Order: sequence, then structure tokens, then C-alpha cells
Amino acid sequence: MVVMILEKVRPSFRGELTRWLVQAKAGVFVGNLSGMVRDKLWERAERTCRDGSGILIHTSNTEQGFAVRTFGDPSRDMVDIEGIVLARMPSER
Repeated sequence: MVVMILEKVRPSFRGELTRWLVQAKAGVFVGNLSGMVRDKLWERAERTCRDGSGILIHTSNTEQGFAVRTFGDPSRDMVDIEGIVLARMPSER
């Protein structure tokens, strides 16, 4: 399972992602991809969305059962506390 949350990205890139993922809400994409396809899409998102930001959550062999990656300056900070990933609202921007 893959969840990709993108903020401040071009609509054309969002449309491109709908080839592989379902857009559940504006900027929120969900699907089931192989690791290779997931990584390629994430690399493309990082290159394409220079002014935007993103959070990728995917299944992984961890205590929580998922891993998190980010780029840019997303509206939530993902914090690793002793191997547990938590989302934190930044106090000030």
C-alpha cells in the first residue's frame, strides 16, 4: 500500500500520477505499487515539485508496518521517536 500526499504541485503532475494511483482527495494519492514503481514515482515527484512538498507513506517491515519519506516543507513534520514515526504540527512557520 502506498499513500502519497503532495502539496503545492502542478495539476499536470497530479494528473500524471493518476495513471498509477487513485486520487482520493486533491493531492492525496493511494494505491498498491511495486517498490520499484513507487521509488521511481517518488523520485519524479521530488524533481518535478521543486516549490511543493510531499509525504510518502508505504508498507514496510517496521514495528508500525510502514515507512515515511518527505521532501520540501510539508504542513506536518514527521518525527521519528525511538523507531516510531509521529506527525507533528510545526509550532511556527
